[in-house]
Amino acid sequence: ILNYRTLTPAFKQFTAKCGYIIIIMAVYWCTEVIPLAVTSLMPVVFLPLLGVRSAKAVCLQYLNNTNMLFFGGLIVAISVEHWNLHRRIALKILLLLGVKPALNTATTAMMIPIVQAVLDQLDSTEHDMTVMEQAAGQTNTVIELEEKTVSNEQVPDDPRSSEEKKKWKHVCKGMTLCVCYAASIGGTATLTGTGPNVVLKGQMNQIYPDNNDIVNFASWFGFSFPNMVLMLVLAWLWLQCSFIGLNLKKSWGCGTEKTAKDKAAYNVLKEEMKKLGPVSYAELNVFLLFVLLVLLWFTRHPGFIKGWASWLFKGGEKYITDAVPAMFVSLLLFILPAQKPKFTAWNPSKSDSEQTEEAMKPFLSAPLLDWNVVQRKMPWSIVLLLGGGFALADASANSGLSAWLGDQMTPLGSIPPWAIASVVSFTVAVFTECTSNVATATLFLPVFASLATSVKVHPLYVMLPATLSASFAFMLPVATPPNAIVFSYGSIRVLDMVKSGIIMNIIGVLSVTLAINTWGRPMFGLDTFPAWANSTAKQ
Repeated sequence: ILNYRTLTPAFKQFTAKCGYIIIIMAVYWCTEVIPLAVTSLMPVVFLPLLGVRSAKAVCLQYLNNTNMLFFGGLIVAISVEHWNLHRRIALKILLLLGVKPALNTATTAMMIPIVQAVLDQLDSTEHDMTVMEQAAGQTNTVIELEEKTVSNEQVPDDPRSSEEKKKWKHVCKGMTLCVCYAASIGGTATLTGTGPNVVLKGQMNQIYPDNNDIVNFASWFGFSFPNMVLMLVLAWLWLQCSFIGLNLKKSWGCGTEKTAKDKAAYNVLKEEMKKLGPVSYAELNVFLLFVLLVLLWFTRHPGFIKGWASWLFKGGEKYITDAVPAMFVSLLLFILPAQKPKFTAWNPSKSDSEQTEEAMKPFLSAPLLDWNVVQRKMPWSIVLLLGGGFALADASANSGLSAWLGDQMTPLGSIPPWAIASVVSFTVAVFTECTSNVATATLFLPVFASLATSVKVHPLYVMLPATLSASFAFMLPVATPPNAIVFSYGSIRVLDMVKSGIIMNIIGVLSVTLAINTWGRPMFGLDTFPAWANSTAKQ
């Protein structure tokens, strides 16, 4: 194992060179002077030029096992989006749960345009109902309004009071904020759900090659899904109390009939569902393939029983990683037809060539997914960003930089592990507000791995909270793409996001601290320093 104190002066020069490159890339990543994807290509140029790592070793990191897992997961996600399956599922959930804001605050997070349409319809209906109520006691008021509309005269201003308008705007803010919050929280539940999760998987394999695949799809889901549910519940309570009010009878509709506003919003959702038409053959196939992928991920190497990888051949779990099912299902998407095959009977009156051509037509259907669609929708910048991070982690481990960082952090061994995890979680949650979450995880995880090894704490005790916290960017529009999309609709201000996001960050840090110190400890064996944590990079 590399020990910085025993390294020769010549080897320490490699350490310094690697440190310079990481500092330069950190500055470029944080400031985004050039695109993040372009910055991620710097290791390919500078690491070989400075003699830190060979170009061959660097380039191998850009499409390693973890990146292939992420790539396959993205292809499946693109197919779901391509056939509007995500939209159908979201609308179905909304129609089942109803249109009460208290009920669909979390579920509406799947599609901001539908949320906006429902809100607009509710606003329009409330305006019309107020006009009708005021006109009910006045003779011919409704007729006069109709005559003015026909003659293109100015329609009276919104009759609702300023207090009612303010309250409605408040509801709109809460409903739109739930979109970006749920996107950030929901992505933490699965290993491929968000960039930082994939970074952790790659860094663990890079820094600790003998970790026995401790972080896989099943183990990650088992740890993160309860945390996601907890955060969603707390986020719902916060948004409900802040923007809508916790009046159960009014918000949930307990013991009351549907109002005109509820019916109007429900009709908007039904209209959106009607536009999608019946479930197509392609949608059904994509859904089944998605379910197949999830099952293959969960059952490959569950841990408590033998997975299908072990049953295929002895030691199969070492050869077959989560990337294999991801690429297998991705290949099926390019092979299986989008139209249902039809079988025709043989007609003796037609020639063999004619019948062969007719018989082949049903099988010449376009596949479920076309490569042009993947090229257009694939976030190639994230793939390169992950690769650049893995290249830096590899260089850090092999140049002695990780060993040097660990040597500097030895005094932190006097602090309890739970306190270290809390400080790490809070630090990353603050830093990720102004930096890409993938870049944040890429910069911090190797440092925290060195910290854990130095103070003899289980690496995941520090790296798991850091990874989850990298996705907790709730305060600024520039923090994540979901934040920017929601902000672009104009119903919320930066100050609204900051005030609400501060509490969300606190909720996130507290939830992660609870998770890592309760069910996370027995699940990953965090109370002991594992033997594989000593098997880092060798000189």
